[in-house]
Order: sequence, then structure tokens, then C-alpha cells
Amino acid sequence: MTYRFKDRATRAMSGPPVVPEHPSRVDLHTHSRRSDGVLEPRVLIDAAAEAGVRVLALADHDTLAGVRELSAPGAPRLPLDLVPAVEINSVASGIDRLWEGELHILGLGVDPENDAFEATLGRQRQSRAVRFGLIVARLRELDLPVDRQAEALQTAPGSSLGRPQIARLLVQAGHAPSVDAAMQELLARGKPGYVPRQGLGPRDAIAAIRAAGGLPALAHFADGPARRALVAELAGFGLGGLEVHYRHFDAGTVGGHGRRWLRT
Repeated sequence: MTYRFKDRATRAMSGPPVVPEHPSRVDLHTHSRRSDGVLEPRVLIDAAAEAGVRVLALADHDTLAGVRELSAPGAPRLPLDLVPAVEINSVASGIDRLWEGELHILGLGVDPENDAFEATLGRQRQSRAVRFGLIVARLRELDLPVDRQAEALQTAPGSSLGRPQIARLLVQAGHAPSVDAAMQELLARGKPGYVPRQGLGPRDAIAAIRAAGGLPALAHFADGPARRALVAELAGFGLGGLEVHYRHFDAGTVGGHGRRWLRT
């Protein structure tokens, strides 16, 4: 069995992904080019609506820039209901057996106009930018330079940087055959191009989301059913939900999340 890097899973999944019988009308976890997605926010919204989605949460990493663009005065009317959201990659120091040493917290329904929350996200983005530069420097030392590609990278104001963008630069530079290969062989924890993340811990991330009026939910945590004590501790901090359906979860993982396993 193999680990799937993209899922931030801490255990291997042996079965095929769960594919719904019918297209979903709700998607509460999407990303645009304002973080590590590949589509502009409006293009993403239109594509989702065309696919039948009626409620969508734009949850870019550490930024609400895309949400603000879509809901700005004078912006074209949206073809679906937009949930303002964010995903915070919290640094879970001191918690053993976590893939990448992180817990990803979704903030659903946060207030985009909350100044304190935006200041928190701004600090997160700054940490990301510093890490981005350190990884580029590390790759240069490894004779895998992406400096020219990084200088040409165009990002909109308020965008957040991350390893997926660097993985794409590695592909552009001819240093990796695919984004997945770049992530797994060069940029993952323990690999030559890895640089540790800095930023909020899970408790602070949950508190910040709550203070901004949002619902904190634990994203794509495949080990949730096996780590009841950890999830219960996070619930004590204010965690309000778990992502049960994720695009690579197998039936066993989905079923484990769906059971009422937090009861004592």
C-alpha cells in the first residue's frame, strides 16, 4: 500500500476512491489560483455551476482574496451560492504520527470583513512567502533551479504561495515529470527540497476561525476514525466538523468518519 501525498493522509488506503452515484450539488472544499488551485475564482465558480454544483465554499489556503473578488460590489452575479471559507495549514508541533506534521483546518462561513482575521491570514501568507523563498534556494543548492520560473510567476494581490506552485515550476523547468512526482520525490517531508512550515497551531487556527464567525472543520484527515482522542481534543478547542467525503477516501475511510465514533 502507498501513501497519497495530496491527501495529507497518515495511513494508506487499500480500496478505490468513493465515487458518488450522482453528481454532488454541494462542494465545501475548493481552491482557486489565489492559492494552489489552477483556475481563476470566476472560472472555477462557472465550471462548478456547469457541473451542477449549487453551493460552493471557496476555501483557498490562508486567503479570502478570491471570495472578495467574487462578492465585490459590481461583480457579476454568481450562478450558485458562495460560502466564504479558508483552509489553514496548522503546524501540529508535538503531535506524533501526523503526515507532514500538519492538521488542515477549514473555516466555513467566515466573515471576509473581519479585520483581525485578515491580519492573521496576512501573517500566514507572509510565512508562506518566506518558506517559498527558502525552498527555491534549497532547490538551487540541489542543482534543480527554478529561479527564472519563480520570477515569472504571476500572482494576484492577496494570493498565497505554497509547494504545489513550486512543483509546477519544477515541471516547467524540466526537473520533474509531473506535479505529483515533484511533490512526492522532492518537496515532501523528509525529501531533499523540504523546508518546515511556520505558522498557527491547530488550537489557534480553530480560535481564529471561531472569532471570525466561522465553523472550523478538520479537512481530509484519513486517520480520524483511528485517532478519536486527538479529534476529541480538537473538539474541546472548538472544532465543529470533520470532512467525511474527500476525493481519494475509500469506503472504509468514509464509513469510519461517518460513524458516531466520538461518543465516549
